[in-house]
Amino acid sequence: MSDFYLNDIPLPEALRRFEEQLQHDGLAAPLGRESIPLNEKAAGRVLAGPLWAKLSSPHYNASAMDGFAVKAKETERATLTSPVDLLVGDQARYLDTGEPLPGWADAVIPIEETEPIGAGGRVAEDPRNPEYIRIRSAVTPWKHIRAMGEDMVATQLVLPGGHVLRPVDLGAAAAAGYGSLEVARKPRVAIIPSGSELVPVGIPVKAGDIIEFNSIVLAAQIEHWGGIAVRFPSVPDQYTAIRDQLKSAAQAFDLVLLLAGSSAGSEDFSAAVVSELGDLLVHGVAVRPGHPVILGMLERGEAARCPIIGVPGYPVSSALTGEIFIEPLMARWLGRPEPTRETRRAVLTRKITSPAGDDDYIRVVLGNVNNRYLAAPLTRGAGVITSWVRADGLAVLPRGAQGAAAGDEVEVLLYRNTQEIDRTILATGSHDLTLDLMAQFLA
Repeated sequence: MSDFYLNDIPLPEALRRFEEQLQHDGLAAPLGRESIPLNEKAAGRVLAGPLWAKLSSPHYNASAMDGFAVKAKETERATLTSPVDLLVGDQARYLDTGEPLPGWADAVIPIEETEPIGAGGRVAEDPRNPEYIRIRSAVTPWKHIRAMGEDMVATQLVLPGGHVLRPVDLGAAAAAGYGSLEVARKPRVAIIPSGSELVPVGIPVKAGDIIEFNSIVLAAQIEHWGGIAVRFPSVPDQYTAIRDQLKSAAQAFDLVLLLAGSSAGSEDFSAAVVSELGDLLVHGVAVRPGHPVILGMLERGEAARCPIIGVPGYPVSSALTGEIFIEPLMARWLGRPEPTRETRRAVLTRKITSPAGDDDYIRVVLGNVNNRYLAAPLTRGAGVITSWVRADGLAVLPRGAQGAAAGDEVEVLLYRNTQEIDRTILATGSHDLTLDLMAQFLA
């Protein structure tokens, strides 16, 4: 199937082939569920199914104030000039906020709106335990009461399945009577860098050495998208070493990511290894940056097969491959909606060229100038990781377009929200260290 690489196939076709194989192998649905305790660590997890209230909240009629429970009817005649005295114990009972309302009462009068009367008609020493309370205004039924079910009623839907739990949702789940939650199982992803020239971060480098940080970026993406990432040590450019590592990883993980070696050079073995261990579905996608992508399936005995994605070695290509192919798969396996990004139309500040047959993702910085968004293209190199750091978004030129002229409008997928962009000073030109100092000062 090497012709797939030589003829870089369109992105929709690559996604279709991958989708069909996932469907065929039963891997297009959530991977399963697990029960976790309801605590602060549940935030960020995805509900595996709908959450129905087991309890009403509150599950009893409760006082909403520190005050006295009364019958509203017995307060009807109370006025400023003609107060009403109520006998504590028979006609009134003191309650702290949240305490259950007595069955005979239907209202609460805040303690600060009562006059505590003790023995002999004097002011009581303890305003919470007088003989009488004197009131000078009537109260309406159910005043200052949290009625049973005011927040939620038993059996009502609290949260839908596929919902990503926020801190406030944990309180709602607890109030609904839950002590544990059924959440989607996190996908386990093996990240295997390949290349004899790679050295770990923190190790002194010499000419020819490449610091291996793509796996760090991908692992952080996986964790951010809800998965569990396991980074493997770098594998040398040896066919058998790569094959043995992939074969082992496929047995224990839901997805394998093989970094680098996906092109067609003399030491690029990824495609051949995938063909030997399973099915090579795609080798090369018409996307810039990131076209030497591999999509395939690895056999693992009688168990369901394991998807594999060969990720290009250049940092920008690697990160973009994660967003295009891996993030939607994580969302599907977790049972949540596929990710979307805010978009904006922006005017290019200078001309850009683009391969006619590729979907071209161009890193840009944005600025709001005279109520018009401007997009200034950044360095195009797939190895320039700082361009991704600086990018406010990606201008997408669909295949068939051979570029765009200065002044043309383009669609931009945003990495920052428009409020931040609106506060951005857009400065274009050659590099000046003074601008770096100003940027740090303004930050």
